[in-house]
Amino acid sequence: MKTVIRLGTRRSALSLWQAKHVAGLIQARDPAVQVDIQQYRTLSDQNPAAPLRSLGRQGVFTDALEAALRAREIDCAAHSLKDLPVEMPPGLALAAVTKRGDHRDALVSRQRLALSQLPVGARIGTGSLRRRAQLLALRPDLKMRPIRGNVPTRLEKLKAADEYDAIVLAAAGLNRLGLSAQISETFDESQMLSAAGQGALAIQCRAGDAWLHFFQPLADWRATQATAAERAFLHALDAGCSLPVAAYSHVREGRLVLQARVTALDGARQVDVSGSAITDAGPAGVIQAEELGAELAQAAREQGADRILESIEFGADE
Repeated sequence: MKTVIRLGTRRSALSLWQAKHVAGLIQARDPAVQVDIQQYRTLSDQNPAAPLRSLGRQGVFTDALEAALRAREIDCAAHSLKDLPVEMPPGLALAAVTKRGDHRDALVSRQRLALSQLPVGARIGTGSLRRRAQLLALRPDLKMRPIRGNVPTRLEKLKAADEYDAIVLAAAGLNRLGLSAQISETFDESQMLSAAGQGALAIQCRAGDAWLHFFQPLADWRATQATAAERAFLHALDAGCSLPVAAYSHVREGRLVLQARVTALDGARQVDVSGSAITDAGPAGVIQAEELGAELAQAAREQGADRILESIEFGADE
């Protein structure tokens, strides 16, 4: 009798791509396993027109999947790691972070123009306070316009209505859906620092479940350490993924390097911190990465990050 793993996902095209990718990793590990993909509508999916900040809490992209895990309807869930709250709900565990895709943000403009080429007062569509703040730090003349929907929906909104001159999306999502040709410009870290965990996929399951040990070998240690540092920075600032806080880490010449940024909503003030640490490749390296994230969060506090965050209303990164 074939072993079946029930894998939960959201219903968007990108979420289904991610679920199928994770299913492929599972079956590469054990070809005898059958993966049954089950689709759910999260709070954000049930309120497609509402600004995410109006939904009022963390986990709007993950709530239905986590409920299904607790109810034992599924054995694991596939998430974009940047959507997963930095504090894991009781009874659930982050089983694996798989090899990371492109972490960067990308501009898609109506006339294929780069950010510097857009006219004065250009209208940019984004639902992310992090992107909004950093864009205004680069160009205070820009006009920010809210936008909701999955990747194809937002691209259609850009093309169909004269409401936006450009929108900003995660490069990984565009690449995974075969839409990289739509990108007008990909931002480097000096322009726009990405969300913690952006470009990485997470497998979540029940804490203590027998499947936890099955999924752990699917993890990529570089992505695991890098995203652990990024998420620790957010957690230490009590910022989650809902405020204009950015963090990106990677391994360079045997060291884990972390860059992080807190930006005022109008872009007028920005706190940048960076640091590095030698880390082990095993579980101890995750603890070392988290320590680096916490250290940089303290450095950011000393430079006024708390004052910036206290002045900002609740929002969400999408």
